[in-house]
Amino acid sequence: MDVLFLTTMLYNFTILNLFENAETLIIEVECIDLPNIITDSHISQWLYLDKVTFSMIKLWLNSVNSSSDVEERYFQQGYLKFNNFEATFIEKYNLSQNQLLNNKYHQLPNHTHQLIQEYLRQPISWKFL
Repeated sequence: MDVLFLTTMLYNFTILNLFENAETLIIEVECIDLPNIITDSHISQWLYLDKVTFSMIKLWLNSVNSSSDVEERYFQQGYLKFNNFEATFIEKYNLSQNQLLNNKYHQLPNHTHQLIQEYLRQPISWKFL
């Protein structure tokens, strides 16, 4: 596994998926303006934001399952199942379940957008398989 460390640059992003409730936001963002050495498979990132504490972690994607009705994402930290209207995120070891709304076309509040940009601005290590 090769690792590339990116410097603290400001990365713009677009929202690919967004699921939320009053306490939690799970978002898939596509980073734009990345260096040319980053491949397409590494451009998008899944992030988990605790809206109460404003803590954010990267969700490490393990696998994807898609059908015409339901999408599934398996992360190291848990499992996300969603459709066009709602989602369920089950944390690893079934510690908690979050019922979320699919707000893909919802405008992010400025403070949340800035929080994500700041998170993406941190030195990031990208792994290439």
